[in-house]
Amino acid sequence: MDDIYKQLAKHLDDLPGGFPSTESGVELRILRRLFTLEEAALALSLTLLPEEPAHVARRIHLPEEETARRLEEMAKKGLIYRIQPKDSAPRYLAWQFAIGIWEFHVNSLDRGLVEDMAEYIPLLLNIETWKKAPQLRTIPVSQSIPVEHKVMSYESAESLVRSHRRILVAPCICRREKRLAGEGCDRPEESCLVFGQGTDYYLRNGLGRLIDQEEALNILKEADRAGLVLSPSNSQVVSNICCCCGCCCGVLRTMKTHPEPAKIISSPFRVSVQDDLCDGCGICLDRCQMEALSMIDGLVAADLSRCIGCGLCVSTCPTKALSLERKPSSEQPDVPETMMKSYLKLARARGKLKPTRLLRMWMRSRL
Repeated sequence: MDDIYKQLAKHLDDLPGGFPSTESGVELRILRRLFTLEEAALALSLTLLPEEPAHVARRIHLPEEETARRLEEMAKKGLIYRIQPKDSAPRYLAWQFAIGIWEFHVNSLDRGLVEDMAEYIPLLLNIETWKKAPQLRTIPVSQSIPVEHKVMSYESAESLVRSHRRILVAPCICRREKRLAGEGCDRPEESCLVFGQGTDYYLRNGLGRLIDQEEALNILKEADRAGLVLSPSNSQVVSNICCCCGCCCGVLRTMKTHPEPAKIISSPFRVSVQDDLCDGCGICLDRCQMEALSMIDGLVAADLSRCIGCGLCVSTCPTKALSLERKPSSEQPDVPETMMKSYLKLARARGKLKPTRLLRMWMRSRL
């Protein structure tokens, strides 16, 4: 039985986001919780190229109708991805575990699954890979950016929202799983924004609800009030914006354990302190999710090696002693134009982008 799940684990590890093996075998326990043996076998037959059921059916030697039923059931369970171009049949493809399959299970969590994921997430998020090709980046709330700074549209949360007409809000799986475990915080749960084509998958699977631009902007304002870090996908044309806290978010919790999160998190800004304006109120200390701020002789001091440039300390500083400044050009992050380029960059960083492998995947999808 374990053979099929080991094959599936290897299959998922070959995708951009990875699915590394562990000594404890926790990754196999997770797969057994999510996939039946039949589903695991079918998942192994899919590639990153979207295919209609008829094409998959010929390859796995099953009737087309039966294949279509199984693929759709797996898509509804969040085990594979579905796209459906207008006026055409749905197409199905393999999808990475995180960010991906795991987030699609926000409505089907149980205590055992949450406990296994709590063990696995620190191993799943490889810090060295994240340095080279992060899946998320950090941008500040708009009111934290000085007007004199030239800001690219993809560095502004408001601009990102206004560039999309189709927007969906979904629950945060990180805060939901922590609450299920009896931990976490009371920050807003309905806070993850999804844009464009991805909304179709979320909506059809009952993972969220469609909203307009104004409600999305209000969610970002509420995120700032609640002290949540804005974390869009690592692309100029974004697919999502997560609103993250340091106590629940798997990414921030993992990066927080590192002595220098600023070297890992992709961000164009960092905090600057003007001592003569600081009154030592300490509001900013509670707002910082990376513990980058401290009080020294009654004044706030910033550890720039821990600052991820989110601007949460800036937006509530009553004396304007804190501001954001752009990092030197040598430290500016390289943000891929599209999600496809971001995934390719991630696959390359993990050594999974090899011409022979791409050719083998293409040939397999043609069989």
